Order: sequence, then structure tokens, then C-alpha cells
Amino acid sequence: MNVWMIFKVSILAILRNKTRSLLTCIGIIVGIAAVIAVLAIGKGASAMMVKEISSMGNNLVMVWPDWNRRGTVRAGAGAGQTMTADDAEAIVRELGHLVAGVSPAVNVNSQLVRQNRNWSARVSGVSAEMPEIRNWQIAEGRFFEESEQRACARVCVIGTTVRDQLFDYDEEAVGQTVRIGAMPFKVVGVLASKGANGWGQDQDDTVMAPYTTVARVLQRSKFRSINMMNVSLHSMDDVEEAKREITSLLRQRHNLAGYQDDDFVLRDTKEIMSTIGSVTSLMTVLLTAVAAISLLVGGIGIMNIMLVSVTERIKEIGLRMAIGATPTMILSQFILEAVVLSTAGGAIGVVVGIITARTIGA
Repeated sequence: MNVWMIFKVSILAILRNKTRSLLTCIGIIVGIAAVIAVLAIGKGASAMMVKEISSMGNNLVMVWPDWNRRGTVRAGAGAGQTMTADDAEAIVRELGHLVAGVSPAVNVNSQLVRQNRNWSARVSGVSAEMPEIRNWQIAEGRFFEESEQRACARVCVIGTTVRDQLFDYDEEAVGQTVRIGAMPFKVVGVLASKGANGWGQDQDDTVMAPYTTVARVLQRSKFRSINMMNVSLHSMDDVEEAKREITSLLRQRHNLAGYQDDDFVLRDTKEIMSTIGSVTSLMTVLLTAVAAISLLVGGIGIMNIMLVSVTERIKEIGLRMAIGATPTMILSQFILEAVVLSTAGGAIGVVVGIITARTIGA
């Protein structure tokens, strides 16, 4: 019996038990589809996170107030109001060889009102350098200027979500007045849409105004305290040196003794990407291991079915050996049946895995 005849007999044997053959293939289909989908989703998640973090800004280092010790109690992050706009100005002034720009941030949640419409949004008080620092384009109008920042002008730039909630589709937003809290603000620009970030937060549901105005008019603060600052570096190659210099400067300005912990926290985009990359890689490995187990189960299923098939076909094997078939020919037939089932299941599994990954990705 030649190879073609063995192949033909194997195919006929598979087709003779269609239901059993289909159930055998399902194990392989599920296993391979799971492996492909998990690997694709893991790589896609990593790429998405890198893209999201890269869109946060140019060579960005973020600085937050850290936990403060008050006696034996630790207050929440930022509760001690340890960081001020003067710190941001000092970084620009003294670390200009490393730092391209700094934007203090003062954040408040406020109600926005225009005519008979209202919307609750986060109002971020930032500096005029924010578009360059955070890679944020202007879709309409302009961003506020440094002169308006110094004058505490009541001007703002709104995200597309806020514009859609407060204005009609064909209505011009630039030049209109919006009430933030109890104070009127003039809209000077609309930010280009960025969509949701990797954590599901709508980045377009925002209002940006000069941090000086937000602190004085909305927070009504007598201090120059800020919630955080975004520091843009000339080059990401200098990130470690910049973090050391910023740490040293802030410790000096905050009068921290050598035995005292920092009252601020620094994070850079490279560090965040590394952390997220480690987490996503670990999750991908774990999920792939689980998927591989299902693939192993599928392989064991084929072994089991072939064993049952051999047991059921003892008479057929004996008859074929009686008319001259060798043990090698008999073995080749059953191996070929297993290969055909595995190949068919694998091909279908690849298609299902790709479709699954694309569907989940979408």
C-alpha cells in the first residue's frame, strides 16, 4: 500500500465518524485560538499603553506632592500642600540646561453653564506652555498666552466633549462665554480630540485655564499651592540627571534635612512604560500558559480518540494484516489520521484566533 492509498484510507476513516472527528478537532481549535488571541491581545495592550503614555507629552517628568507625616498620621497625597508655583519657576530658572518647560497644575471639579446647558467637568489650571509639554494640538482658536496667565485672565480652552455638551454642532465656540462655577470665562480655543486614554478616561472632557486664574478665582486660595507639575526635558537621555537635580532643588527649597524623606514623588514616562511593560508581559505569560494547557488538553483528546479508534477497528486491522498489510502500514494510517485532524483543527484555530484578537482589539 503506497502513501496515497494510506492517506485516502485515513480520510475515509475520518469522514466515517464525522461527529467524533469534529469533537476531536474542537480541542485543538480552542487551544490554538486561545494561544494566538492571548499573545496578540498582550502585544496589542503593550503597544496601546506605550502609545498612550507617549501621547502624555514630550520627554515628560511628573512631580506630585508626596504623603506628609503629621505626628503619627500620614495624610493623603498632596494633602500637605508642599509644592507651589514658585517651585516650578525655580526649576525653569535654575535647571534650564535640562528642562525645556514646566507647567504647574491646579485641578478643580466644577459645573460649567452656558445658557440653558450645563456640564460637570474637570478644570485644569495649567501654564501657557502646556500644549508643547503635553503634545496637545489646538483644533479651533488658540491657547491662552503668557500675558493672560500673568494677568489672571478669565480665559479657557475646552475639550471636544465639553464643546459638544455646551454648544450646538454647527455653533462657533471660540469667543463665547462660559460660566465656570460662578465666574464667566471666555473660550479662546478648542483642543484637538485625544479620545479615551488606556484607563478609559475621556481626555476630551476637560477645560484648561491659566493656573493663576484657577487658583485665585475658582479655588480662592491665598497660597500658590499646586497639585502637581509637568516637567518637559530637552532630551529623555538626561532623565536620570534631571530627576536628581529636581530632587536636590526641591529638597533644598522645602528645607528638608538629610534624614527626612522627600515630600514629593517624581515619575517619568520611561519609568511608567517600563512598569506597565513588565505587568503586561507577566500577564501575557500567565494567560499563554493557561491557553497552552488547553492546547495540551486538545492533544490528549486526539490521543484518546485514536486509542478508542484502534480498539474499535481491531477486526479491520486483522483483516488488512491478513491480506498483506505490514505493522508499519497500519501505524502510518493511524498517525496520518491524527496529523490530518491536528492540521485541520490547527488551521481553523489560527483563523478563529485572529478573528478573536481583532474583535477584542476593536
